[in-house]
Order: sequence, then C-alpha cells, then structure tokens
Amino acid sequence: MLSYTVYSEAGGVGKSSLTANLAVAHARAGLDVLVVPLDPQDGDLSRLLGVDEDRASSDADNLVRHMVNAPKGPFEDLIRTSEGVDIIPEHNMLSDLADHLAREQQKAEDFGDAYNIYAQLQRVLADAGVGDQYDVLICDPPATESDHLYNAIFATRNLVIPVEPSAKGRASVEGLEELASNFADQLNIEVGVLAAVPNGFKRTNDQKELIEEIEFPTPEVINDRTSMMEGCWKQQCSAFKYVREHRARQRDYELETLAQFDQLARYLEKEAGIEAPNPPEPGALEQEVTA
Repeated sequence: MLSYTVYSEAGGVGKSSLTANLAVAHARAGLDVLVVPLDPQDGDLSRLLGVDEDRASSDADNLVRHMVNAPKGPFEDLIRTSEGVDIIPEHNMLSDLADHLAREQQKAEDFGDAYNIYAQLQRVLADAGVGDQYDVLICDPPATESDHLYNAIFATRNLVIPVEPSAKGRASVEGLEELASNFADQLNIEVGVLAAVPNGFKRTNDQKELIEEIEFPTPEVINDRTSMMEGCWKQQCSAFKYVREHRARQRDYELETLAQFDQLARYLEKEAGIEAPNPPEPGALEQEVTA
C-alpha cells in the first residue's frame, strides 16, 4: 500500500489542491484511493471536492468520534466519493481533536493503561481494514504542528512536501526535515520523504537555484497555475475535471500540468512498489473515473 501525508509548514502552497489532484491521478489509473483530510478550518479538501455538506452538523458521525471510541455508526458510512476517490469528510469537531484525545488519554492512564494519542487514526484505519481495501492512503492535515499532523504521519509514515519556490519555502522544507526526524525519534518510527513538489514556479533564476538546493527528490516542478486552481475551487473539483468540463477550450500548458500530476502519481506508486492497472497517457482527458 502507498501511504503518505501531504504537508508543508507554510500556508498557501497548494497543499489541498495537490492532494486532490494526486488522489484523482491515482484513481484514474485504476487504483482504490482513500483520502483523509484533517483540517479544522473551512476552505479545505472536503470543500474542494464537494463533500462537506455535513461539516457543521452536530448529528453527523465523523472521524473524530471514531478516534475517541464514540462512533455513531460503522466506519464505512463516513465515506463519500468524488471523482472516483473515497474521502472521509472533515467535520467541525476536528477543532477540538486535541482536547478529545487528551481526555481519552487521561481515562486510560486512570486505569493504568497505555494510550498513544498519535496512534488513534492508525487504529481506526486498521480496524476498518483500510490496508486491505485500498491501494493508496493520503492524509491532508493542517499547516501547523498539531495532533492532526502527528496522527497523519503516524498512520502514513511518509511525506510529500509541496514547496513554495522561494527563500521562505526553502526554510519550510528544512524545518520539516527536522520535524520528521524528531517525530520519528520520539515515537520510534521511520518517516520518509517521498518527494518535494515545487509549486507556483515562474521560471526565475532565483527559483531555479532554490529548487536545485532542495535535498529531497523533486520529480515534478509545477508551474504557476493560479487561474486553473482558482477555477477548481470555484467549481469544487480536481484540475482534471475542471479542464475537461469547465474550460471552453483546452490550453496546452494546463494539459501539461495534468500530465505532471499523472507522472508524479506514477513516481509515488513506483516508490511503494505499486503498479497501477490502467494508467492513462499522462494528461489524457478521456480517462474519467466514475466509481
């Protein structure tokens, strides 16, 4: 199984957009994909892919309830599907995740039991048989150090890092390397970085120099596609669907970006030893997943 967390300490680097487009790229190649977004703020991946209708409902079952052993129903009932990708939608209860986990930890300790607050997402996914049902698991936590992030890393053990090609972005990558190392030492797990993905590249000499200095693999460098990505958020869809259904004419440079998402997905799959059963020609729009 390929599992990774898309994360950057810097906000505004296209983290959720990258997650959504990689998920669709995996799915349109015939792989079963589950995305677990964990952002407590609005304007998140659930919103982008149009599955956030129950976010504010106090009656709705949600992932946090399952993480603290208080579900209202089976795990599979949490799942929504968009563009062939299964998603566990975000809920406002994520804002209080740290408090809920702390209370559960205190209960366990009162009874003399061990309780790892960072292992609860992994437990929920394992109990639901996610490793047997899916080929790809992607987590999308908020851009802050938090219990959301730590649960995501503990569950996936791998990172994909969207990078702003700037001095700020380089500092973010360097900080994340230290974070991954420290977290691995703290919990006695190995955390790998599968790829860094420079995003918003405008081909300046300074940006080229910064990208060359990134120590992690950079299999694809995504050019500035502000208009396309803003359109995706407006239409609540991936870039693949946006270009296919919401562009009056196809733009070669946008098709090239779609091809990069496909190629990046193939790279990540290869890193995990997974071969997609039906990979499309990179960027081909006729490959639509409707499952």
